[in-house]
Amino acid sequence: MKKISGILVTALWLLQALSLPAQRTKPVTDQVYVDKNGIMRWQGNHVEVQGFGINYTVPFAHAYRAAKQLNISPEQAIDEDVYHFARLGLDAYRVHVWDTEISDTLGNLLENEHLKLMDYLLMKMKERRMKFLLTPIAYWGNGYPEPDEPTPGFARKYGKGTCLTHPDAIKAQENYLYQFMNHVNSYSGIAYKDDPDIIAFEISNEPHHGGPADSVTLFIKRMIAAIRKSGCKKPVFYNISHSIHFAGAYFKAGIEGGTFQWYPTGLGFRRELEGNLLPNVEKYSIPFAGDPAFKKIAKVVYEFDAADVGRSYIYPAMARSFREAGIQWATHFSYDPTYMAGANTEYNTHYMNLAYAPQKALSLKLASKVFHTIPMYKHFGTYPANTRFDAFKVSYEKDLAEMNAPAAFLYTNNTNTLPVAPDSLEEIAGAGSSPLVQYEGTGAYFLDRLAKGVWRLEVMPDAIWVDDPFGRNSLKKTVAVIHWRNWPMQVKLPGLGSDFTITGINDGNTTQGTASNHTFSVTPGTYLLTQQGIQHSFKSTDRWKNILLKEFVAPPSTIKKTYVLHQPVREVIAGKDHLIQVIIAAPAVPDTVELHVLSGFRPEVIPLQKQQGYTYTATIPGRLVRPGTLKYYMAVKKNGSWTTWPGGSSTYPRDWDFYDTYAYQLSVVTDTVPLYLFNAHTDAEWMSRQWMRSGMVLPTGAPGRSEMIVNVEQLVASDPDYSMRYCFNKNIVGRRGALHDKKQVVIRGRALNNKACIVQVALVTTNGIAWGGLVTLQPQTGDYTIPLAHLQPVKLVSLPRPYPGFLPYYFQSGQNSPFTITAIETLQLSIGPGIPDNERQQKQGVAIESIWLE
Repeated sequence: MKKISGILVTALWLLQALSLPAQRTKPVTDQVYVDKNGIMRWQGNHVEVQGFGINYTVPFAHAYRAAKQLNISPEQAIDEDVYHFARLGLDAYRVHVWDTEISDTLGNLLENEHLKLMDYLLMKMKERRMKFLLTPIAYWGNGYPEPDEPTPGFARKYGKGTCLTHPDAIKAQENYLYQFMNHVNSYSGIAYKDDPDIIAFEISNEPHHGGPADSVTLFIKRMIAAIRKSGCKKPVFYNISHSIHFAGAYFKAGIEGGTFQWYPTGLGFRRELEGNLLPNVEKYSIPFAGDPAFKKIAKVVYEFDAADVGRSYIYPAMARSFREAGIQWATHFSYDPTYMAGANTEYNTHYMNLAYAPQKALSLKLASKVFHTIPMYKHFGTYPANTRFDAFKVSYEKDLAEMNAPAAFLYTNNTNTLPVAPDSLEEIAGAGSSPLVQYEGTGAYFLDRLAKGVWRLEVMPDAIWVDDPFGRNSLKKTVAVIHWRNWPMQVKLPGLGSDFTITGINDGNTTQGTASNHTFSVTPGTYLLTQQGIQHSFKSTDRWKNILLKEFVAPPSTIKKTYVLHQPVREVIAGKDHLIQVIIAAPAVPDTVELHVLSGFRPEVIPLQKQQGYTYTATIPGRLVRPGTLKYYMAVKKNGSWTTWPGGSSTYPRDWDFYDTYAYQLSVVTDTVPLYLFNAHTDAEWMSRQWMRSGMVLPTGAPGRSEMIVNVEQLVASDPDYSMRYCFNKNIVGRRGALHDKKQVVIRGRALNNKACIVQVALVTTNGIAWGGLVTLQPQTGDYTIPLAHLQPVKLVSLPRPYPGFLPYYFQSGQNSPFTITAIETLQLSIGPGIPDNERQQKQGVAIESIWLE
């Protein structure tokens, strides 16, 4: 990794840290308290406490072991990642401490490397003015995703369930909490209980209580008493989003705050989720929000993420919903340490890193702005009306989140939005291009106004996802690569002019130049952009807010080979031109890129043209798109040598001895062929649904045909429904033009249990409205139809099911609009609607083979 600190810089940090108001000179009496309305406030000025940030785990468990395995200094990794936290505007940190690594079976605190690294991490974040909420007890082993190690702690001896009930385990936890509070940070010299930047403590991570309510209350009281015995006066929180039937017991225990998590798209889908997921984050509903006891305690979200979502539009909407629910603190789970982010092994259902996932990281930066801007409990309407709120906008269709305010213009993707007050801007951050910045690179960039006519520019290297980061991962597998490239950048800022100077200021950056017509060449680094004729006294070592001007952290280039990233569409229409789009990333720009379409004895060659960034396109003319199977290759030439894809062979498709038979291929059909939305044989694995033992995919006996079996034992009273969802965008993208002519949806399947079964079939459009109808399947396999004209608005089920489980099952759109066939993208199948009440306790089952439009 690129180092940013040496002995001199470290000394400077320590000296400057002494002068920061949030650092160790801050009076320890400036504590946080919870007022009578359940709002955390600073004791000194009674201002509402707000924090938005991350979970991050380098001192512990898999992240710690990975650093050692990769020969990475954990301290240096912390230095570098904490700088990125500052760049993203994150001011809050939470972690569930792996007590199993820093305690013994009696709860004695072990002064080991894990605890010392925790101290170091807190010290480095204090220097960036971050605040902390610590959860001393995790109850976890330290293995995930690896096997657990034989750790010394009480959690390994007793396990989570026993820790909540066994007298010796409870005593160990009391001892541990007392010692944890009294632990003196070896870098700051301040005990955790007295550290002004630790706003509160959450006793433990996700306890799952059982037994009598009184025993739950007593357990929590004992934990609070152990903390108070140390002299700690900070608010004590407890997780109340698990085992919510004990809510009353939690409130009686004397907690001052409740903690929640939010995973609105479930966890562990094993690949990137598709489709519009804004309905899933429309609102954060707390079932006991009206309880008078609940209203008196503070509310924080200790973990959140839109798991398995690779796009950038969703986090600001989540932050908006948090503020509407009265949340004062929210920390994303979990930020990938940069040294292992190219593999995403820590939690493969999550992915967050500024270098490797820049658009997602910018979305998190935007969410922080939302969280610090929106007042608590302010309501912005129901989706899709709430896609614009205050100075913010989110768009699923454009995969875009924006902040457009007089002082800040932030965006996560290409945008045409005009800034509301360009002359007043102090901060710009983005990916892609906007009216102010034109840039082809795929990394994030930041522009900060230092003075009139002087801006600081920071440009991150390119990130390219070369595999699905949400799949099964390993440190031996690469899901994303970093590429340092020189790109043209055009910057049009009022007061900067068209011929401003560019001066490199990060270590080793000797760039000196002048823009021509607002445009210059840039490589990753940090720069000063200065209007001609402006004199300034800024030095690279000057502090600006919570960074040094010259600071820059980025991993080196990790791209070692050529990647050709392309997934053929499933079907196209015969006789019509077909556009091919591909991402080609290589250590050096290819000399030539060709598309070879198999047609007759020799392939027909079509040049692939570079578009923006790493994107190349070519159009296969309609005369080559004949009914049957269309096959093609892509050939990349560099330094006189050809490589052919998808096989990656060192051959050329027009050579006499070309032997690679592994080609891209897709089906070519006529307009009259049914348009398949779902095929159990190929698609059932990626149907989003709640797991059940009876669910499976079985072959029908016919070649290439299977049935998706769904057999529901009974429909529960609270939500008498079992629903499934599948996004079929990729199945029909090559035939969307044929949607206009379709008249009905057809379901091929049968009922199970020797009796008929009613199924609701719904088509979900991009605006989150589900249009459905009922069909009764019989025990015999057959084709069952629903005319599209008969579809009516039905309830959209939140799938994947969110955590915590008390969140709403259904979403009802606030928009009344007609059904638009060209906007469909998702299939929802439901067992429950239409089934008589007296049959809901009976087994209901279906076997679905395929669903299509005709």
